[in-house]
Amino acid sequence: MHQKNKYRNKTFQPEHQSFRLNALITLVIFLSLVLILRLAYLQFSQYKHFATLSLKNQMSIVPVAPTRGIIVDRNGTILADNLPVYALEIIPERVKDLDHTLQQLQKLIPSIHDDDIDSFKTARKQNHAYESIPLKLKLSQEEVAIFASTQYKFPGVSIKAQLMRYYPFAENTAHILGYVGRLNIQDLQQVHASNYRATAFIGKTGIEKYYEDRLHGQVGYQQAETDVSGRNLRTLSKQAPIPGEKLSLTIDIRLQQAAYNIMKGKRGAVVVLNPQNAELLSMVSTPSFNPNLFTNGISTKEYNKLTGSSENPLFNRAIRGLYPPASTIKPFLALSGLDNGLITPDFSIYDAGSYKIPGAEHIYNDWKRIGHGFVNLKRAITVSCDTYFYQLGYRMGISAIEDILVQFGFGQFTNIDLPEEAKGLVPNPMWKKSAKQANWYTGDTIITTIGQGSMMASPIQLASAAGTLANHGRRFRPHLLMKSEQNQEMVTHYKPMEEYPITLKNKHNWSIVSEAMQAVIRSKEGTGHRFGRDATYSIAAKTGTAQVYSESSYEKKRYEDTPIALRDHSLFIAFAPVNKPEIAVAVLIEHDYTASNVARKIMDAYFNLKKEPTP
Repeated sequence: MHQKNKYRNKTFQPEHQSFRLNALITLVIFLSLVLILRLAYLQFSQYKHFATLSLKNQMSIVPVAPTRGIIVDRNGTILADNLPVYALEIIPERVKDLDHTLQQLQKLIPSIHDDDIDSFKTARKQNHAYESIPLKLKLSQEEVAIFASTQYKFPGVSIKAQLMRYYPFAENTAHILGYVGRLNIQDLQQVHASNYRATAFIGKTGIEKYYEDRLHGQVGYQQAETDVSGRNLRTLSKQAPIPGEKLSLTIDIRLQQAAYNIMKGKRGAVVVLNPQNAELLSMVSTPSFNPNLFTNGISTKEYNKLTGSSENPLFNRAIRGLYPPASTIKPFLALSGLDNGLITPDFSIYDAGSYKIPGAEHIYNDWKRIGHGFVNLKRAITVSCDTYFYQLGYRMGISAIEDILVQFGFGQFTNIDLPEEAKGLVPNPMWKKSAKQANWYTGDTIITTIGQGSMMASPIQLASAAGTLANHGRRFRPHLLMKSEQNQEMVTHYKPMEEYPITLKNKHNWSIVSEAMQAVIRSKEGTGHRFGRDATYSIAAKTGTAQVYSESSYEKKRYEDTPIALRDHSLFIAFAPVNKPEIAVAVLIEHDYTASNVARKIMDAYFNLKKEPTP
């Protein structure tokens, strides 16, 4: 018996069992008290905090895109509108397998291309995961119906109605309005990103870009109750967005259409403005492109087609194209020569067809190899005698030439309200030393006198200079904006900006040059004879032929036998009516001689439209 008790397990004795049970009960009571205290703390002290978190589980703050402001012409005709479309959008945060979802959507809606998916993925990197990102814009009614029937299979994917930019006149206004395109990282760095949280597009070029801050408006917000899939059940509160401004441009779309149709099939530019305030009535660059391709998300194939074209349709020749102004600068030099006493209206030379700088052997030929005989100022402008202006340029020197041309705006930005304007160039000794590491010679001055050599100007500069000449030195900054309107209440009219005027010692010199320019059209030997002398309005004009290649490096051939790419450009500047100018025109046609013909048709269109009632 004693031996048996010796090996008995003491842990099962009653006194030990009672201890373990009491310890366990104590622990349970302690943990229960901790839990009760924690619940009390959460219920009373942290109630507001967790109530807010709970609310966030079923509520979402959704940004609301503002309506982009429309653009109209001077008569109220809509040039850029917003059309309602259906868009397929995805909230990445609510999609478990995004790549799989994209693949399934592409199978369901074949019009979703790889470019759309690439654009979506790019946009996803630029936005928060909880923000809705468009995948496909402008769904057809059939595509909407197809997706609606299977939407339950795609949590986080929905169809939303959006407003998409639309340009009713397409190619006619492309280089004025520009276009809107998808937002990218570079765009967001240039704007307040918070104001674009609900926006997928932004102005890329033209008026759309220049006045982006006015057209875009201010983003709004709404607090919405959502279900587990993220679908809005109801809107609880809302801060309405502020729509963009309505912009009225100075353009007359009737004249714009006429000018574009006249320029079809040609490469070049036309600028028509009012000399009294520098309002642009028409601005055409051809060939052009359809900006609506960009609003729907242009495909890589279409974009490469545009950028790879030898016609360069995306290039705005009116403000970015730089060309030798050729003989169109002769009236400005004549004006300076008169006013500085270097020549008089009666000063004459004998033009035998060539000119030599005193003490030099190099020959500078006139465009007419047999010469023009005796030539005074009026006839020099009428027949565009190079030899006369060689001699005038020699007397003036490059400093005086540069001075008068810069005063008329050459080699300077016009500061038109469009992005990416080119500055042009009036060469001088300092420029040549810096750009070419070479000295300036008198021969450089002679070539500059006839607008060749290194001198470059844009059609907008030529039109602006012609307007200043028409206005006897009074200058205005060319502009496209006429007025802006906010909510049909606040209307702001653009006040033309007057630039520093050109003043002459003798005001009569304006008339002398103007009369000579009239002879360019009226005279039988005038270089503007193609314009026609039967116009019902008075006109002062100057022609120009910009040499594309040097005859010394390419054998002189007949026009018809010369390759198109090597043919000269033709230029034409004009203003009318002479005594009370209403329009100033600049026309540039690449590799073609028809600038004066084009100008005549456009100016006729302007004066014919004046007879019609305003729409």
